[in-house]
Amino acid sequence: MPDRRTAVSHVSILSAPIAVIEGRIQQEYDEESRGERSRSNLANGFKAPRERGLGGAVRYWTKAAALGDADSHYNLSLMLLVGEVEEDEEKQLYHLEEAAIRGHPNARYNLACHEKWNDRFDRAVKHHIIAANLGYDLSIQALKDFYKDGLVSKEDFAAALRGHQAAVDATQSPQREAVS
Repeated sequence: MPDRRTAVSHVSILSAPIAVIEGRIQQEYDEESRGERSRSNLANGFKAPRERGLGGAVRYWTKAAALGDADSHYNLSLMLLVGEVEEDEEKQLYHLEEAAIRGHPNARYNLACHEKWNDRFDRAVKHHIIAANLGYDLSIQALKDFYKDGLVSKEDFAAALRGHQAAVDATQSPQREAVS
């Protein structure tokens, strides 16, 4: 069984360079449709580790999570998982579930991994299918492995592939293709 912390290693916001994080935050902050106040708290939360320490980030993410920000719920779940703040699995799962409910594909994937580690494969498959429908590549790989093991039907796997492709196609635009 893999280490629980490896599920988040590829997406850990804590390991990204501050400049990259701040650039991403500025892009998201500019999108007013996601909530001006929540964006402000999230942006301040990313700056807080450098300026005021980890406690500042947690305070701002907590405020933004209370306003319904999925990224803040996800970041809090990571902090609780790796024990940066405290190790509290109940709180960690709460924030992970809240982020997943709000459409965070990484959170959905991590919930699937949690269910797999607890031998609840039917729930893990459902989480992976939802994450795949959000366009999350690692969930497609996990579903492929589940299909090989006989835990996913051919129809469900095909539907997940179609949903994944539709999500990927929805993110493509002539403007994005011109840039790349």
